[in-house]
Amino acid sequence: MTFGAGGSTRDRTLETVRDIQASGSEAAPHLSCIGSTQDNIREILNEYKSQGIRHLVALRGDLPSGSMDAGEFNYANELVSFIRAETGDWFEIEVAAYPEIHPQARSWTDDLANFKRKVDAGADSAITQYFFNADAYFRFVDEAHALGVSIPIVPGIMRSETMCNSRGFQMPAARRSHAGCERSWKPTAMTWRRSAPSDWMSSLTSASACWPVVHRVCISTP
Repeated sequence: MTFGAGGSTRDRTLETVRDIQASGSEAAPHLSCIGSTQDNIREILNEYKSQGIRHLVALRGDLPSGSMDAGEFNYANELVSFIRAETGDWFEIEVAAYPEIHPQARSWTDDLANFKRKVDAGADSAITQYFFNADAYFRFVDEAHALGVSIPIVPGIMRSETMCNSRGFQMPAARRSHAGCERSWKPTAMTWRRSAPSDWMSSLTSASACWPVVHRVCISTP
């Protein structure tokens, strides 16, 4: 559930998360820190805790339009550290990863180092930005593992009509077969398996699940 720059959609984000959880599904609000203070991030964390929310996507975010004040946080690793200091292990924290390099990073090496700082600060898993070259993702995972990163790095894949009708995804009736889905996704899952820990990959590569790669749905608040 997206979170506007500087918390501009804060109330709508919380309201939508409540609605999703009331329907019986788990929801994970984004929490961006740029342009924020420790006090207002602390207030948001306490509000989420009071609602029983246990899952966050912690991001730096972009500066609000026309603002030159970055606030008290400069990078996502600072936000992750703050969340851990304030709430311990209450939240499962996901962070962003950029297989094709963040546009503001000085180099591939610097961007990978930035990612590891978020992991070292206490992230539980990561979701990548959408990417166009699968080799960029595999390289990113391999080099992150070489640096000692062991958390899941989930590839961000755009919704596709060729997916089976699973986890809310829709596809044409003629294609709604588990066998077809398995054939379509099995090569990708097997390639991913080569560099991913088997304990958290086993559930994702199950043919019965029919969603070995795409298992996050991002909803934007208006």
